[in-house]
Amino acid sequence: MVERVPVRFGARSYDVLIGPGVRTELASVLHGLGVTRTVVVSARPREWVPETGVETLVLPARDGEPDKNLATVEMLCREFTAFGLTRQDAVVSCGGGTTTDVVGLAAALYHRGVPVVHLPTSLLAQVDASVGGKTAVNLPGGKNLVGAYWQPSAVLCDTDYLTTLPRRELRNGLGEIARCHFIGADDLRGLPLAAQIAASVTLKARVVEQDERDTGLRHILNYGHTLGHALEVTTGFAMRHGEAVAVGTVFAGLLAGELGRITPGRVAEHQVVVAHYGLPTALPTGLATEELIRVMRRDKKAVNGLSFVLDGPVGAERVTDVAEDVVARVLERMPRRPLSELLRETARA
Repeated sequence: MVERVPVRFGARSYDVLIGPGVRTELASVLHGLGVTRTVVVSARPREWVPETGVETLVLPARDGEPDKNLATVEMLCREFTAFGLTRQDAVVSCGGGTTTDVVGLAAALYHRGVPVVHLPTSLLAQVDASVGGKTAVNLPGGKNLVGAYWQPSAVLCDTDYLTTLPRRELRNGLGEIARCHFIGADDLRGLPLAAQIAASVTLKARVVEQDERDTGLRHILNYGHTLGHALEVTTGFAMRHGEAVAVGTVFAGLLAGELGRITPGRVAEHQVVVAHYGLPTALPTGLATEELIRVMRRDKKAVNGLSFVLDGPVGAERVTDVAEDVVARVLERMPRRPLSELLRETARA
């Protein structure tokens, strides 16, 4: 059964299709866009790329943070030029979250914007990176510091792709699903995976329709991400995004409790929900509190002092100017375990 989630931006509206085999809709989507050629950037085997119905150049890519940089974006744009891609054509991404981000940014910049269609092949990309139009790459100083808003023309979340994922990669995507519990989704525990994806995408779609450029409401989608991004950077990306966001979600509950925003029961619920999905709930040992705070200061959402999205009486909202000594106190109270142990358990869960 295929779920269709509309993302409404007037003339720039598009659909997210979720279900088995939906990647075969690619040729129909491209035909509807009126393109005559396309560049498919794929981090997956050639046989995973469906027929496009138009003249096509397939470029290999690699998922992972090492290639999520401006050098990769420039390389892609050079290939687009050599192929003769125009504004009347389209780019297609086929891969995980990093490929989706990099290809999306290249499409946003080339000729000041060409249509892009995403075929996300990881759970993380299907529930988060492919929807909403945020594209970005990293700088040595931090995650996602250079980017643009560029809505795709369509997103095809083929759940057949997910049957090939290792357990750890599935858990990586569940980190984004777990945080939905605290930003307005119903309790998704126990639902089939496709239903969890559809619910997560629907929630994100309704948020970004109201705040495309992250000036207010969209901040809630960053629940758990401030510490999560810091954990990715300070572990040299040994912690994957969803794993780090899971720990960041537990921390967000503890910090909200420390600030008197939520009850002890709601604080405990953060740990229970994250643990349900088989995700880590402890900080890795060996990470200095001072270093984590230093990296969090560079978060792109920070303006004055530390900023977090926290649960509260009216739900999740952005809280600014959180005192560093309070953040340090909560970090020090969190349990710590060796990183290798945390990741081993995640892979087995």
